[in-house]
Order: sequence, then C-alpha cells, then structure tokens
Amino acid sequence: MGRVPPLGSLIASIRVPRPASFAVLWGFTALARGLLITVLPLTAHRVFGDAQVVSEFYFVVSLFGLAGSLTAPWLVGRLRRRWTFTLGVLCLIGASTLFAIGTVETFFVGMMLQLYGVIAMELPLNLYIMDHVPRRDLIRFEPLRSFITAGPWTLGPWLGVVLQTRVAAWTPFVASIAIAVVMLVCFWRLRIAARPTGGQSRPPPSNPIRFLPRFWRQPRLRLAWTLAFGRAAWWYMFFIYAPIYCVTSGLGEEMGGALVSLGSAAIFLAPIWGWLARRFGLRRFLATAYLLSGALTVVVATVAGEPWLGFGCFLLAATATSAIDGAGNTHFYRAVRPLERPEMTAAFSMYRDTAQLMPPGVFALLLRVLPLPFVFVAAGLGMAAMAAVARYIPKRM
Repeated sequence: MGRVPPLGSLIASIRVPRPASFAVLWGFTALARGLLITVLPLTAHRVFGDAQVVSEFYFVVSLFGLAGSLTAPWLVGRLRRRWTFTLGVLCLIGASTLFAIGTVETFFVGMMLQLYGVIAMELPLNLYIMDHVPRRDLIRFEPLRSFITAGPWTLGPWLGVVLQTRVAAWTPFVASIAIAVVMLVCFWRLRIAARPTGGQSRPPPSNPIRFLPRFWRQPRLRLAWTLAFGRAAWWYMFFIYAPIYCVTSGLGEEMGGALVSLGSAAIFLAPIWGWLARRFGLRRFLATAYLLSGALTVVVATVAGEPWLGFGCFLLAATATSAIDGAGNTHFYRAVRPLERPEMTAAFSMYRDTAQLMPPGVFALLLRVLPLPFVFVAAGLGMAAMAAVARYIPKRM
C-alpha cells in the first residue's frame, strides 16, 4: 500500500467536481459532526440529569430544525447553492463556538445553529450529486460515500469524548471548527457549476410543502422517503440514547463514545453491502437488514441487566443498520424524474427533519411512564415495520 498523502496534498487534489470529490466533502462534514455526536447528548444528560428531559430538549430543537428545513430551499433560491453551503459551514462554526462557552443558553442556541447548518449544507450537496453523478453510477457512488465517511464516524464519537474528559471541555469544539474551515476551503476549490446534464439548473422550490402532494402521489418516491426515515430515525436514537445507556448502566461516558464509534465503524463495510445489494437485489437485501436491526435492538432492552451484553447487541444492530446505509438513497435517485429533481429533493429531504423530530417526541412520552429500555423496544419494532415496507421495492432494483 502507498503512503497516505498529507492533508495539504489531499486538499490540493480536490479540484474537479467528480464523484470522489463529493464523497470527500461528505467525509469532512462527517468528521466535523462526528466529533460532537456523542459529546452533545452526554452534555445534555449532565445538564438535565434525566433521559426524559433530554428527549424533550431534542424534541424542541428538532421543531426548529423542521422550520429550518422549510426555509433552506428558499435560501438556495436566493443565495444559490455555493453560498447556502457556505452559510451552513459558518453555522457549524458558530455552533461549536457557542458550545465551547458552556452555558445552558449557549448550548441551546448552538444546537439550533448546528441543526440548521447541516440542513443548509446537505440540500446543495444532494443537488450537486444528482447534477454531476450519472444515474447509472449512483449505486456505486453511495457505497463510496459511506466508505469515506466511515473513518470520521468511527473515530469522531470516541475521540470527542476523550478530548473533553482527558484534555479540556472545549477541545472537541475547537477541533470541529478547524475541520469546518478545511471543508470550506475544499468546497471553494472545486468551483462547482450547478449545470445538470438535462439542461439549465433551477433552484429548489421556496416551500417544499407545496410539492408534498405530488411527491406522495408517486409510490416509488413515497417508498424511498419512508425507508430513509426509518434508517435515519434509528441512527438518531442510537446517537442520543446509546451513550446514555452506557452512563446509566455503569459503563461510563468514554464507553458511550466507544459504543457510538464502534457502531459507526460498520460503515467501513459499505463496499461489501453495495456488492450484496447488487448480487441479491435491493429489496431482499434491505428487508433482511431492517429486520436484523430491529430484532437486535429489541434484544438490547431484554438484557438491560447485563450492560456488556447490551453493548454487544447494540454493535450488531448498528452493523445491520450500516448495511442499509450502504444502499443509501439509491432508490430515490433512480426514482425521481430529472425535470423534478429540485422540487422532489426538497420534499424528500424532509425525511431527516421528521426523523429528528418524531423519535424524541415519542420517547419523551414513553419515558414519562416507562424506563429507558422501552426506548429500544420501540425503536426495534419500528425497524421491523420498515422491513415489511421494504418488500415493496421493485424487483428490478
């Protein structure tokens, strides 16, 4: 194997907007967020002292995220894609700065800024991908994107907790700021033109709700949204409640970071998942992965008295869910009509906001009357339901 190029050489090599360049950008976003993905729920748990209150906090923040999702397409139409992406990166930088200050008020505002920053970055990137990656190559691009983001999602959650507990409370936030700056430099070096193959680019609609009726009238788009929602909701549950599980079961904060990191490490298997999806068909592959993830998540609840056994089941469930990530949003990319890409992408992207909003709301109600393990029962049953939905994926995919 050849020597890994230094960071400067990597940045210098990102000059042309090809699929690998977009995958590298996703890698930087994953690292900037991954460093904080475990730090933030653990900080919330220390501040509020109760998983039910943490759920309510995330629910309120997600309401803001849903509102932000509705304004992001309008923002792309006014600022254009490159400036919307830039604003998103600046929001991440501002959020980390507020987190480093360390008060309850700055933590709350920082969470909202971070959430909006992610929304403002992902919408332009998804539009760029559909403009510059041929449809026939999408089933190969998604595993590549997952593979490149595997390293940041593997290292970041554990490293962020270690930096905070062993160095200083502000260090993961400063590191996230530095990575966001590097990402912004890489993005502007690309000078991506918003010119799709099918003609002149159009900005996404100012309000994706206007296009939801048309979106939901198309069965394949409706199916893609539902499956993406289920996958995102499980990961959202995992990133928040797996660290809290480790703390409340006595394993400690660093093991919470290690659990999220090891669970995310399964994304390294993305090329294998992509090959298996092509070999056995997307329908059979995804149905199996959803079912395994759901069953193993329910098992976590049944072994609550054995924290290390629950730790192992969580890892296996994350491995099964990573298989779903290996296929990514391929069924959406292949189902959407070229002339409707901006409108349908804006509507489809709302799966992320819904996945961030619904689980904390449901879990907050659940935790009012039941202990933490029932969160995992609910999440597991949800994934089992997604396995039944996956049976409707067309056989030819």
